[in-house]
Amino acid sequence: MPEPRYNHEELIRLASTLLQKTGLAEERARIVAETLTEADLMGHSTHGLALLPAYLKEIETGGMAVEGEPELVQDQGAAITWDGRYLPGPWLMHKAIGLALERAAQHPVVTMVIRRSHHIACLAAYPERATRQGLLMILSCSDPINKTVAPFGGLEAVYSPNPIAAGIPTQGGPIIIDVSTSTTANGLVVQKYRAGERLPHPWLLDSQGRPTDDPAAFFGEPPATILPLGGLDAGYKGFALGLLVEALANGLGGYGRAAHPNQWGSSVFLQVLNPGAFGGLEYFRKEMNSLAEACLSSPATEGGPPVRLPGHRALALREEQRENGVRLYPGIAAALEENAVRYGMGMPEPYA
Repeated sequence: MPEPRYNHEELIRLASTLLQKTGLAEERARIVAETLTEADLMGHSTHGLALLPAYLKEIETGGMAVEGEPELVQDQGAAITWDGRYLPGPWLMHKAIGLALERAAQHPVVTMVIRRSHHIACLAAYPERATRQGLLMILSCSDPINKTVAPFGGLEAVYSPNPIAAGIPTQGGPIIIDVSTSTTANGLVVQKYRAGERLPHPWLLDSQGRPTDDPAAFFGEPPATILPLGGLDAGYKGFALGLLVEALANGLGGYGRAAHPNQWGSSVFLQVLNPGAFGGLEYFRKEMNSLAEACLSSPATEGGPPVRLPGHRALALREEQRENGVRLYPGIAAALEENAVRYGMGMPEPYA
């Protein structure tokens, strides 16, 4: 039986109300709720409303701050550093992107780093805001307390999955990239473990150095690690990209693993580039559109699906689910209902 569908605005209202009941101001709660729901609309179920129970717990226990503003560490005009003070990550990102887009009117490239942000949810939910203005966005983050990825050739985890995202404007829809520098994200391993399912591929390396698709190994003692992107064959490439994210997020932010943090959070690197200040926006759009068309016209492998550009499936799914309702991944609705009942609320009625 297929999972029920829910109206996305009702899911946003539910999430926003729960966040407010735990102490988050209305505007901030709405932004966090919209960001989480956007992830589910785009099919990123591990980084959407599945995170809401953990966010609520973080607010209740003081791990996520609810009041105040980010601290300005440095402002060089085109380079800004914030201390996020563990304020809600999606709200900090909304605020940071707004500032970066504003500064892009004066500076060809604007770079922001945020240290001690709380978790920022799904990276794919952010870049389209820049592409609508004809700007290129690059975004990455690292969780300096999290160690689940081992360096290529190693067995002991050192760093986090360290995703890289980007938004690229074209003459049509944008290209939206969101990939981990590891073979998979922590969230998918946890999701499959809770569902009693295997991973799609042997993306983990157990403590004996054997690849496995069993997510239970991730929770063993000693735990399995997530392989760098590229796996056993080309994982040195993913390892290199993971180190790059560590430098951009933790290094530039001035706070990372060397500080031995004890809170769940994110170090964030955000960059906005204005093509108009380089070869020109019109040519940039033309170039990327030409490349996109060439990729899409490439013949598919025998029996395989046609080529699709990064983000296009997610954007199409978002529009379909806005129209017909969001189908939540199994288990998410039950977790939301449990928290709703705890605060004297009910779940939205699913579509018939």
